Amino acid sequence: LASCGQSTEDITETTDDMLTPPATENVVEGSEHMTINPRPIAALKGPTAMGLVSLMDQNRDGGSYEFTLAGSPDEIVGSIVKGEFDIAAVPTNLAATLYNKTQGKVQLVALNTLGVLYVIEAGDTVQSVADLAGKTVYATGKGSTPEFALGYILDQNGIRDQVEVVSKTEHAELSALLSQGQAELALLPQPFVTTAMAQNPDLRVALDLTQEWDRAAQGASQLTMGCIIAQKSFLEENAAAAAAFLAEYQTSVEFAASPDHLDETAALVVKQGILPKEPVAKQAMPQCGITFLAGEEMKQIASGFLQVLYDADPQAVGGTLPDDGLYFVG
Repeated sequence: LASCGQSTEDITETTDDMLTPPATENVVEGSEHMTINPRPIAALKGPTAMGLVSLMDQNRDGGSYEFTLAGSPDEIVGSIVKGEFDIAAVPTNLAATLYNKTQGKVQLVALNTLGVLYVIEAGDTVQSVADLAGKTVYATGKGSTPEFALGYILDQNGIRDQVEVVSKTEHAELSALLSQGQAELALLPQPFVTTAMAQNPDLRVALDLTQEWDRAAQGASQLTMGCIIAQKSFLEENAAAAAAFLAEYQTSVEFAASPDHLDETAALVVKQGILPKEPVAKQAMPQCGITFLAGEEMKQIASGFLQVLYDADPQAVGGTLPDDGLYFVG
């Protein structure tokens, strides 16, 4: 998620044993050499994974990390709760939900995706948020960041009860509905906006939700779509490995976000199955909000965003606004 989401209702309660991560020590002694089992890392196919592609390519033939890419959070949430992934790239509100559900056993270590949401229209009737009144908007991931962001903006504009929001499972499914003319209005993140518009030239960007969020929040918060979380036990017991990952990840993000490496990164995004074609990747990536924010800056931006979500709907962050224990600031 990049930008995908997870319903807080779908994360089931677990036993204490399930919440206890497996040992994170990954050095295996041999007679002559020490071998390292790769750290398991999960990410979603979308902007949340794009900053990882350079690091993924470096580890393609074995290395320090083993990557799992998923189409939606449903595929990896259970494994995160059980501690089977040391690190994961997930929607920012899901980080808060997981922190609450695991009693603080996961922490937010970096933000990796800023606002990338757009309302796409097959037509020309929507010029402002007010124009959504009386219409149906298709969106992905019930209980996810896109749903809550849209709901917050509708609330602030006084039309929440005048807009029907229909949820679909995956961004790719919704993109297909748009391109096939089966949906007139849809809320999508990049790069799926670019994919849908490439397949259907009648589509247009009607609303930029980052701009609409900024108007609604009046500077109190920033739309923050994706982040990196890690098991608290991993961060505490493997401080050097955690620091090494963050340094390598920051380098990978800077590579992906650089216009000088757009061609190379687009090829890697296609190679990893995040997007189907390089021209689409090259067009979409500059608009995907890929970033790396850690430490106090990460905490300030994320906490403001989560506060807005909590005020709009406590279930957006798992029912309780997380305390400062959510944030790993190094």
